[in-house]
Amino acid sequence: MVPSALQLSAITRLFSSGVFRELANKGRSALFSRLFSMSAIGQGRSDATVGDAFDAAFSVLKTAGLRDEYVYRAALTKKVLLGKHSLNTACMLNEFRAGACKADLAILNGTATVYEIKSERDSLTRLANQLLNYQKVFASVNVIASESHVDSVLAMVPDHVGVLSLTRRYTIEIIRDAVISPHRTCSATIFESVRAAEAKDMLKLLGVNVPDLPNTLVHAAMRDLFVKLPSQDVHAAMVKTLRRTRDLAPLSVLVDQLPASLHAAALSIQVRRNDHGRLVEAVSTPLDKAMAWA
Repeated sequence: MVPSALQLSAITRLFSSGVFRELANKGRSALFSRLFSMSAIGQGRSDATVGDAFDAAFSVLKTAGLRDEYVYRAALTKKVLLGKHSLNTACMLNEFRAGACKADLAILNGTATVYEIKSERDSLTRLANQLLNYQKVFASVNVIASESHVDSVLAMVPDHVGVLSLTRRYTIEIIRDAVISPHRTCSATIFESVRAAEAKDMLKLLGVNVPDLPNTLVHAAMRDLFVKLPSQDVHAAMVKTLRRTRDLAPLSVLVDQLPASLHAAALSIQVRRNDHGRLVEAVSTPLDKAMAWA
């Protein structure tokens, strides 16, 4: 199907945090049923479930020319995080603060690799500034773009930035590999990107005593310590610390119980562990029954 603008908007919103959290919190989602009805995708088989509906919606959304950021996140989740690595060996960060920007998605394994997404629906106006900020935190900086953006991206980004393309066949093509350079990162920017407890753990890893000061003074004192440390050492401590504190391995059981179209959502949208069973049950609900949720 070639959806109208209204239908495409509804399909896109099906994968929003609002729908996902409502399914987890309530075991049902009136927003899901309204959006699926608006999408005009149709119910398909008589025994179709809510999970089948998400897969059908995703198959439309991943069509070249219609893709949004979620499709790119899903591709990186499937083909890089779960394909090349695993939830036991790597972690994924979403909307992670990096200087004055928020990084779309980063994967931490032996190093920290960031991916800036530029889908068919995105412009490139902010790209240069985003990359300047990202290289202060991540050793490997990449842009993953639609085929229509690739030539423009290559023309405007530095040679050390990797360029990837999400092809029409929904494969990730490496146009140019990133140069891994932890020395290009900035210790102060890394410090400002992590949580206070993570910063303390990083100092301990680096053999630096954490100052015993009131909370009102400790931030500035720790920043002064980070500024004096070699950035490549701080970067390595960040990778080791965040792989532990942002560990996604506990979500592996949930991911295995959800359709592939929702794997990226499950790994990027936080829901309470006690709600996992309710979410799985909601996704397994017969679609004709779910349409009455509205």
